[in-house]
Amino acid sequence: MLIAIIIILVLIIIFGPQYWVTAVLKKYSMPQEHFPGTGGELAVHLIDKYQLQDVKVEKTEHGDHYDPTDKTVRLTADKFDGKSLTAITVAAHEVGHAIQHQKGYLPFQFRQRIVTFAIAAEKIGAYAMIAIPFIAIFSRSPGLSLLMFILAVGSMLIGTLVHFITLPVEWDASFKRALPILEEGQYISDQEMKHAHKILTAAAMTYVSGSLASLLNLGRWIAVLRR
Repeated sequence: MLIAIIIILVLIIIFGPQYWVTAVLKKYSMPQEHFPGTGGELAVHLIDKYQLQDVKVEKTEHGDHYDPTDKTVRLTADKFDGKSLTAITVAAHEVGHAIQHQKGYLPFQFRQRIVTFAIAAEKIGAYAMIAIPFIAIFSRSPGLSLLMFILAVGSMLIGTLVHFITLPVEWDASFKRALPILEEGQYISDQEMKHAHKILTAAAMTYVSGSLASLLNLGRWIAVLRR
């Protein structure tokens, strides 16, 4: 009974945030014809308004984000072409990151450095997991296999840790950048503003929720290696 409760709690911790983020973004994704433009058009407008030099807006299939290397705000089709509250609010959030970049916001710059490190570490972890069975077979060294396992697990956990550490950067993009933009520009109504708070919270939590869900892959690897 206790084990079942622990498993349920772990699943809630892993999948709860991702489910909530997805549910919030979907809830406010219905088209609203009173908006004068799409999320993509709002992003272009804000880039011009705040004079963000060389920043572009593109449609993507790989999740809404701002790419500081290419100086590009990338929005999925439903946000880029959509006239929903989610599309408008998420576009403002991603432009918020572009504003952080141009203004040299130090936490944003720090995040870029450690995210690059985390991506490399996660790849190393994945390769280490794949290599463990072969090392165990050919080296016949339990110590070496254990060392590789610790390296793999540690590397894969780094990504989750990084997203927790850099959550303040997402929070700043939502509530210190995007929210004032939406309020001052009166791009949405007062009634819609309270819903925008939920969307901005979800936008800030996107990477953390995805990172938590990715821990399930780590559990699968461990289960496979125990066979």
